[in-house]
Amino acid sequence: MKKSLGSMPAVFPMPVLMVAAYDADGTPQAMNAAWGTICGMDKVALCIDEDHATTKAVRASGAFTVALADEAHMAEADYLGIATGNKLADKFAKSGLTETRAEAVNAPVIDQFPVTLVCELAEVVQTDHLHAVVGTIVDVLAEEDVLSEEGKIDPAKLGAIIFDQFQSGYYATGAKVGQAWNAGKELVLAAKA
Repeated sequence: MKKSLGSMPAVFPMPVLMVAAYDADGTPQAMNAAWGTICGMDKVALCIDEDHATTKAVRASGAFTVALADEAHMAEADYLGIATGNKLADKFAKSGLTETRAEAVNAPVIDQFPVTLVCELAEVVQTDHLHAVVGTIVDVLAEEDVLSEEGKIDPAKLGAIIFDQFQSGYYATGAKVGQAWNAGKELVLAAKA
């Protein structure tokens, strides 16, 4: 029997996304955001508060990057979620991370994270219940050591971490347990019979 836990954001897993943009002075701003997702073949949506220094930088610059945090840099990723750029002018520098300007847009690529989506700002969605930044993905950058022999990102090599909203934990991604668009084929065949 299920027990009622009340209203809460009970979705698991949540990604650990590192959002970065240059502010008006050209200073890199970066934050840890778990409330983000792919919302189209070339779009990413981030439900991030409009008051974050990084959100302000995204809106001002019109470009940003989204990196997948990995286990090797969990402390730095967490720091970028704890510290606020609104109170700490050199937040990014104090993280110990470094950045390189993306070639496709005016946005910082955080060097240490293995996969980065490079985005142009497509729109800002503002309603009574939502503030979201939507980006058009113009490029995906990946370290060669996280690629399969076919040149695709290999989750087993990536070492990505995920966020647990239930107990505020980080977890390493696990082993592959099935093949998408295949694991349910027997049920499809059975339903047709």
